[in-house]
Amino acid sequence: MQTGLELMKELSITSPAKIVLVVIDGLGGLPRDSFGKTELETANTPNMNKLASLGNCGLIQTVGTGITPGSAPGHLGLFGYDPLVFTIGRGVLEALGMDFDLAPGEIAARGNFCTLDDNGMISDRRAGRISTEVGKQLCKLLDGMEIDGVKVIVQAVKEHRLVAVFRGEGLRDELSDADPQQTGVPPKAVSALAPGAERTAGIVNQFLTQARLRLAAHHPANMVLLRGFSKKPDFLRVADIYKLKAAAIASYPMYRGLAKVVGMAVLTTGPTLSDELATLEQNYTKYDFFFIHVKAADAAGEDGDFKRKVSVIEDADKALPRLLALKPEVLVITGDHSTPAAMAAHSWHPVPCLLHSRWCRPDRLIKFGESECRKGSLGLMPATSLMPLAMAHALKLTKFGA
Repeated sequence: MQTGLELMKELSITSPAKIVLVVIDGLGGLPRDSFGKTELETANTPNMNKLASLGNCGLIQTVGTGITPGSAPGHLGLFGYDPLVFTIGRGVLEALGMDFDLAPGEIAARGNFCTLDDNGMISDRRAGRISTEVGKQLCKLLDGMEIDGVKVIVQAVKEHRLVAVFRGEGLRDELSDADPQQTGVPPKAVSALAPGAERTAGIVNQFLTQARLRLAAHHPANMVLLRGFSKKPDFLRVADIYKLKAAAIASYPMYRGLAKVVGMAVLTTGPTLSDELATLEQNYTKYDFFFIHVKAADAAGEDGDFKRKVSVIEDADKALPRLLALKPEVLVITGDHSTPAAMAAHSWHPVPCLLHSRWCRPDRLIKFGESECRKGSLGLMPATSLMPLAMAHALKLTKFGA
């Protein structure tokens, strides 16, 4: 039976038409109370509202009903890769996003500096979001350990985040996370999830024991949590599937790494949305697909900051005329998952999605938001359907069958 990606390989054609996919990380939300509005519905978004009136809207599920997605599966679904088939660990994404040349057989893990209280319980998973400079200094304390013939390379990513790479012979990545992803509990011991991974689990646990000793005097960053142990995968590339010359514009390392895994060119850009749009403008003639990532909405949602998330969405809306001035044939605005400030975490709620092109049958919606998107023509749609729709609206798919 033919898969969706195989069908795309068969039907896709090259053309000058441009597709721009804007991913506002954690876009979906919840009302603060039973009678209120979500962050997106609260935000003043006249430009998105106009596009919602002229284009097609709906809600997308990035993994499946009731499943809370991580950022990697969320984005893979948007790129057309079934997250249940194409799996990737967070560690690999962090390493590639930092331009770390991950060799075959090496294991990468995503890490957080965290705060342990006097009883050894996690009181803050992000160590108060220490500065990147502090994170770099602390990584030097952990970098270069040798354990049972395995070298551990530790590099700072941003703020409290880091990447740890285990380099040696016979390593396995079938490991449980050390990060329980909640407070009030101790860090977990890493365990083997498959026969033969016991040695690797033991090496990681020895590293974590040493890390706790070396960081003990550095409150609030007095411990490290690791998760997403993984090796570099070998995925089909977007150029082979969709015949697209694709570029990613993302300032945050993990999403740069994800773009590399699927074969996108990763463009150098600055930390702000204005920087990212400048990068888009400078490179617009060189590519026919652009993935633009907006991180700050997710961070605000995870911090439980409703107002800040609204502000991030409003800033994205204000920037839209600059993007629209380039006149892309297809513009998609959505998120990789919901991050309601009310929950201060990722959630399973479907994510609003907007697709605009001259070939849309207009939905005539009055507002880009969760409630209005439920009325849109895209309905409740799996994320893997988004790329075929974008390709079709860019006239980049030929007819199927006789």
